[in-house]
Amino acid sequence: MTDVESRILSFVTTSFARGGAAIDGNTSLLDSGLIDSTGIFELVSFLESDFGIQVADEDIVPENFETVRRIATFVDGKGRR
Repeated sequence: MTDVESRILSFVTTSFARGGAAIDGNTSLLDSGLIDSTGIFELVSFLESDFGIQVADEDIVPENFETVRRIATFVDGKGRR
């Protein structure tokens, strides 16, 4: 797991995993119900502040936010700091 994945997983676990839900880099955050539409905006805010990227409205699609691994790939593609 990369540093980016670890940071995102830590945020997601702390912010959204309730009742000791076990998640990893491949857990579907959307299908599992861990993150809803409000949670996506919290996650986007974290990504923008923590990684210094800009997330455009058109970037907020399931392909980019389905799993921690996909989110990390998206962040890396944005040229994070």
